[in-house]
Amino acid sequence: MLVLDSFLLYNIPMEYKSNKNVVYSCKYHVVWCPKYRRKVLTDGVDLRLKEIVKDVCLERNAEILELEIMPDHVHLLVEIDPQYGIHRLIKGIKGTSSRILRNEFKQLTTRLPSLWTNSYFVATVGSAPLKVIKKYIENQKNV
Repeated sequence: MLVLDSFLLYNIPMEYKSNKNVVYSCKYHVVWCPKYRRKVLTDGVDLRLKEIVKDVCLERNAEILELEIMPDHVHLLVEIDPQYGIHRLIKGIKGTSSRILRNEFKQLTTRLPSLWTNSYFVATVGSAPLKVIKKYIENQKNV
């Protein structure tokens, strides 16, 4: 583990994860919206969506660092194995949540042809501004 030894030499904090062949720290800030940015993530939909996101992340060994549901968008700060990929995680979250939410909340089928837009925002988050990003997401409901 030459990589880990060199981190110890420079007193870099050990906040790394590993799988069989990769040592990593891959944190992402992800934002996505319902189709037409409709404010449909309310009245229990938001609470159920949080449960679904947590379940999907747990199944895929992704660690949720912060999660906030706004009426018209979702903020997720997550760490995921780079070999699995953030794109696969978000595809899984959006697909699973759309199917379950549209089944459980019929109002989501009358106003929208699909629950989510095809797009999303993703940015890598380094360890230095991580606290700033977490605070930003935590304070979304207070804006």
